[in-house]
Amino acid sequence: MPNRSTDIVFQLIKSLDKGEKRNFKLYVKRHSGGEELKIVQLFDAMDKMDEYDEVLLLKKNRSLKKQQLSNIKAHLYKQLLSSLRIIEDAANIDMQLHEQLDYARILYNKGLYLQSLKILDKLKEIAKKYELITYQLQAVIFEKKIEAMHITRSMENRAEELTVESNDINTHLTLTSKLSSLALELYGWYIKHGHARDDKDVHAVKAFFTTNLPAYELKQMSFYEKLYLYQSYCWYGFILQDLLMYYRNTQKWVDLFEEMPVMKNIEAVQYIRGMHNLLGAHFNLNNYEKFNEAIKLFEAFSVSAEGQMNANVRIQTFVYLNIAKINRHFLEGSFTEGLALVPYIDEKLEEYKLHLDRHRVLVFYYKIACLYFGAGQPEKAIDYLNKIINWKMNLRTDLQCYARLLHLIAHFELGNYQLLEYLIKSVYRFMAKMKNLSTAEEEVLKFLRKSFSLSSQKLIPAFKSLKEKLESMEGNPLESRSFMYLDIIGWLQSKIDKVPVQEIIRRKFLENKRK
Repeated sequence: MPNRSTDIVFQLIKSLDKGEKRNFKLYVKRHSGGEELKIVQLFDAMDKMDEYDEVLLLKKNRSLKKQQLSNIKAHLYKQLLSSLRIIEDAANIDMQLHEQLDYARILYNKGLYLQSLKILDKLKEIAKKYELITYQLQAVIFEKKIEAMHITRSMENRAEELTVESNDINTHLTLTSKLSSLALELYGWYIKHGHARDDKDVHAVKAFFTTNLPAYELKQMSFYEKLYLYQSYCWYGFILQDLLMYYRNTQKWVDLFEEMPVMKNIEAVQYIRGMHNLLGAHFNLNNYEKFNEAIKLFEAFSVSAEGQMNANVRIQTFVYLNIAKINRHFLEGSFTEGLALVPYIDEKLEEYKLHLDRHRVLVFYYKIACLYFGAGQPEKAIDYLNKIINWKMNLRTDLQCYARLLHLIAHFELGNYQLLEYLIKSVYRFMAKMKNLSTAEEEVLKFLRKSFSLSSQKLIPAFKSLKEKLESMEGNPLESRSFMYLDIIGWLQSKIDKVPVQEIIRRKFLENKRK
């Protein structure tokens, strides 16, 4: 059966809410042609399906012929988008500006040049207010065309003014383009590889960053130039595991929106991502109080008009707010209480599976596995880790590696020693192939390999010895990723003290609060 995500028409239909579906029917029924009736029939048939199956679709709808299906689907797709365009929120500035450009073009084609220029002038005012520089450029290019082709006498020195304006816009646009490309490429590197794994990675990332970072004057920069600058430093610091650099720039990212609140409506998803990274920085730095302040701010946004403006914003908020909620349980050592989040998250992952990228789903699976492991349910942790291990994809190799490492430790907890002997070799080969094997991880794998032959009397001293070795590596940036993904030291302490993992982490959390 074809995957539902491979059919774009089915995907679009399944993303509609009740109001949008009703509006589509009303929109189409204004036409009386036979083709319109067929697209309604196709719409209803696809809407009833849980998974897209073309063979079943044609079997149940005999009037739809296979030869016609491709054309009818293309027409249905176009009509769906047209109906959505009509009811799109009028507060969407991008769509307003597109509309103004269309009006200017219509007036120009009618030979009403001065009216067209007036519309373009209004467009530029709105674009400047929201620092949407690409729209400013389109308006100026159109104005230059009108002034060059027709004698409008709109105002004196118009040519000189448009030239100065055009040059200023191009300067800002060039800087925005360079910074946004830098931020995107650094983020792409992280998605593919995770954190810098060795000195070679560190040198490569540093060389790339310094080569591609353009010269800039912060005081003269626009909102978007600053946004992409902070994002670039954010990913740069995170890849190098310079957590202070990461924190400082995520804070600047969020502060940018607090200084210009109107941009939360224009760039809601960018704000959400900023909040997610700020929460991640506080989590990695163990800033519990600041973490709580940030999550309250994020929760307030989630129920605001900006946080509810469309499906994309609601989905992104769900993802990052729930990752933060899980992380709060990790900080508190309240893993058992955190399990209450799992049914809701699983339900939403199913509901949003058309919209979520694989990377986000993998992160959720790993976080949930850690919750179960910390709560003393290694068998349930294995269920979620298997979802990551069996998902064949070249993405987040670091997450794939740590899922396998936690998978090993969960089997160790369950006493599956015969299986462990095979798994250790498999995991070692996988991590070595992915160039993801740090000294800390090698020590853990060595310990697990030797643990089969250790008597119960020798096991506790072995746990203590491994814990001491790992503690000596915590300050090394190239080793710190091992502790960011998995609290191995907390697990070892739990084995030494013979208490659950969450009790160790809870104890540490309460001690830190007292301090």
